[in-house]
Amino acid sequence: MAHHPSAAKRYRQTVRRTAVNASRKSRVRGFVKQVERAIASGDKEAAKSALKAAQPELQRGVNKGVGHKRTVSRKLSRLSARIKAL
Repeated sequence: MAHHPSAAKRYRQTVRRTAVNASRKSRVRGFVKQVERAIASGDKEAAKSALKAAQPELQRGVNKGVGHKRTVSRKLSRLSARIKAL
């Protein structure tokens, strides 16, 4: 338990931010899974539209600090390459 008001506040902030970040990560993973499902089904148009919807969500994750810029860039590149190969 925190012994100072400032430590108690930091604890509250950490709990709140952890929950928000978990929610954001989950949302990003959901969008990626939609693209993966579309690729697995072999439907190129559905995969393209799913990637188009996922791209801004992944970039938003970078801006909000739940993903790294290069990791997201690599993920988008690999997904688009797999769609192109369909």
